[in-house]
Amino acid sequence: MASLTVLSKSDKETIELGRMLGQHLQEGDILGLAGELGSGKTCLTKGIGQGLGLGPGEVITSPSFTLVNEYQGRHRFFHMDVYRLEHVSEFLGAGLEEYFYEPAVLVLEWADKWLEILPDHRIMIELLILDHTRRKITLTGEHPRAEEVIGSLKEGLGLPNSWTES
Repeated sequence: MASLTVLSKSDKETIELGRMLGQHLQEGDILGLAGELGSGKTCLTKGIGQGLGLGPGEVITSPSFTLVNEYQGRHRFFHMDVYRLEHVSEFLGAGLEEYFYEPAVLVLEWADKWLEILPDHRIMIELLILDHTRRKITLTGEHPRAEEVIGSLKEGLGLPNSWTES
């Protein structure tokens, strides 16, 4: 299993981490985000969009009411938020699992609600609030593709070891 933990000291750093991550993503990659309200899931997603080449005028917002927003950058990019869904049957009944098999990058907020239905090749990202500005962000994955993405990000960060944990 690959793992990387990064300490972000601001929204700007969280967006930058997302941007760097987005540069390593390709069609079929699935990112599952977990963390309480206000932990930075949408900030990270904004950065991922930038890394996927979305234009500077493209505004990424959480699709809390629409469930899915679609963007076009270097790859198609779906941003899904399932906070308002309470049962896996609602997720499946809405046909949202079909997005798992689209030729696109998928970012799923609140992915920890239904880990059992997520594909094995996902990368899980947990965002933990440390205080009003700092976040502990941990990426994990067991699939070879997830390990490749996390390994590439780890190499690309170039941060001192005191900033990251393996």
